[in-house]
Amino acid sequence: MNILIIGAAGMIGSKLANRLISEAHIAGQALAHLKLVDVIQPQTPLPTAQSSYEIQTKVADLTRDGVADALIADEPDLIYHLAAVVSGEAEADFDKGYRINLEGTRYLLEAIRARNTHNGYTPTLIFTSSIAVYGTPLPNLISDDFQLTPHTSYGTQKAICELLIADYNRRGILQGIGLRLPTICIRPGLPNKAASGFFSGILREPLNGKTAVLPVDDTVKHWFASPRTAIDFLIHAASLSKEAVGLRCNMNLPGLCASVAEQIEALERVAGSKVLTLIKRESDPSIKSIISGWPEAFDAQRAIKLGFKGENSFDDIIKVYLEDDLMQR
Repeated sequence: MNILIIGAAGMIGSKLANRLISEAHIAGQALAHLKLVDVIQPQTPLPTAQSSYEIQTKVADLTRDGVADALIADEPDLIYHLAAVVSGEAEADFDKGYRINLEGTRYLLEAIRARNTHNGYTPTLIFTSSIAVYGTPLPNLISDDFQLTPHTSYGTQKAICELLIADYNRRGILQGIGLRLPTICIRPGLPNKAASGFFSGILREPLNGKTAVLPVDDTVKHWFASPRTAIDFLIHAASLSKEAVGLRCNMNLPGLCASVAEQIEALERVAGSKVLTLIKRESDPSIKSIISGWPEAFDAQRAIKLGFKGENSFDDIIKVYLEDDLMQR
């Protein structure tokens, strides 16, 4: 299988590439070619000794004229579109958010459409959407049929992309699958500009002996999945048939609902009470405002019936970080 990952230098993109390299198969097919693309140089995963596939890395900006056409010139069978400006940055820089999150996606879809018109090229496109497509007023538990009502530019951009992918999917131009990822926690590495970044920070930094700032109340609840589970979602999505997904190709994914207090309690159980002294409470009205419009919990029955699985406890999420990232340094 020929696979293209756009946004391959990011945390999810690099972990996905490493998983593909490690397993060398996806959706019952052997990996033949893997192209990793981002606006900065993606890290090249080390192939296994018995590998028979090719790995290519490329620096490219999807929003520039002609780039999308060039990226799919070899007609990849499977495209992962992970590239995006994160929530806080999209809210702070309106033009940048729409240029990258919306226009970049549109350029990619149009490049696929041009090839589809020319020779019937119909790839599978897996798009990482977000639960930020929902906004208040919200029920305590969001069903698969709840309407999209984003209250941020980031959520609006993701919602528009979902509609576009669904329409191109309906027309048979591609097999589209939009995955509304839970907030990924614990994210390894340095903090990013996502408004949700503190959810990882209040766990990651103390586990690394560093101070973390908690900008919201302990009662705030949210919907989570570990990076490992996010990669499981992306791999599993590639195995779904067009018939199984149907025309409603964007979906909520299973996750774990937890409050900030429950996160901290899990941290204490896993790492001891001493690390809790590294969490400093400093209220941030801007972050509180953004988070207040986000959903807390989902009844993701459709995705569950399609075989997607989430975590069962926040202790498990912390242990994934210890096993996959902290212990690997």
